[in-house]
Amino acid sequence: MTDTSLLPAEFAGLDLLATMVVVVRADGECLFANAAFENVMRLSRRAVQRAQLPDWFDDPQRLTETLAGVAANQYSSSRFDASLRRGAWAHEDGLPVHVIVSQMDAGVDGEPRVLVELIEIAQQARQDRDERSLDQVQATKELTRNLAHEIKNPLGGIRGAAQLLAMEFQDDNPELTEYTQVIVHEVDRLQSLVDRLLAPHRRAHVVGDVNIHEICERVRALVLIEYPRGLDIPRDYDTSLPDFRGDREQLIQMTLNIVQNAAQVLGSRIAAGDAQIVLRTRVARQVTIGKQRWRLALELHIEDNGPGVPAEIRDRIFFPLVSGREGGSGLGLTLAQTIAQQHQGMIDCESEPGLTNFRITLPLP
Repeated sequence: MTDTSLLPAEFAGLDLLATMVVVVRADGECLFANAAFENVMRLSRRAVQRAQLPDWFDDPQRLTETLAGVAANQYSSSRFDASLRRGAWAHEDGLPVHVIVSQMDAGVDGEPRVLVELIEIAQQARQDRDERSLDQVQATKELTRNLAHEIKNPLGGIRGAAQLLAMEFQDDNPELTEYTQVIVHEVDRLQSLVDRLLAPHRRAHVVGDVNIHEICERVRALVLIEYPRGLDIPRDYDTSLPDFRGDREQLIQMTLNIVQNAAQVLGSRIAAGDAQIVLRTRVARQVTIGKQRWRLALELHIEDNGPGVPAEIRDRIFFPLVSGREGGSGLGLTLAQTIAQQHQGMIDCESEPGLTNFRITLPLP
């Protein structure tokens, strides 16, 4: 029998692929699985080796028959769609995948081996969506920055003119000073809004070693001070995540914006005492962020049990001045996405009533 301890070195190049790849015997016994497969299945390589690949499929018979046919040289390759179960997480919905089964050279013992490639059907659609989102955010960011500058320039003149009028009216028409005060107040409010739009673009990075869990703990403490009752913020940390280079204060602001947004929409659940925001960290391998690929990245999931993002704004929540909450400025998520992009990462969101998940992905060295 082949020594499976030697096989990973033989197939080391397969670990560089972003798609899931498994090498199996004709009977479906796993000889090797690449890092992408381990990541999706949440299993170690040791757990995968010697297991039966068909056991992870909702319809194992289809794969079993295909493996036997390819190994017997009845056909060189075969493709079909299937549903993949994620190991111990059998309660989860199946993961739709496109399966490609191909012949490969026999092992040193002459026994047939088969290469199985598993492509997430939603993966390509998600990458296309992420690329479009990044392009849209970049275009919106440039428009916002230019518009903010155009608005900011005349504000000083308007404020100065209102103050001069107030001085003129002070003696002759003191009742009119109330109107000049309204002008000054509204100009100051607009000035504050413009400053918030420009803040992430003008501030210099203060780069240093950052630990994502220190950031999470700081944000958690701040939010629990604001909501001492009715809100639970459990943590589910992968403590193996290394430090990375970044601007600590900006990353705290990015995380705080999202967690505060979640807390604000959980008002009714906080009153009922069952509001929850989960902070979960994981490592991801062979990740594509925008158009760039990274060997390793960290994922910070911020999950809440609120009502979900309204469907009509779900595709626009990272755009400036878009808010699903009455009284919201619509800038918190925009600034969070800008900070993530400045760290070569991105934020995406999946939402349905009862579960909203903001996923922050940042590359690791």
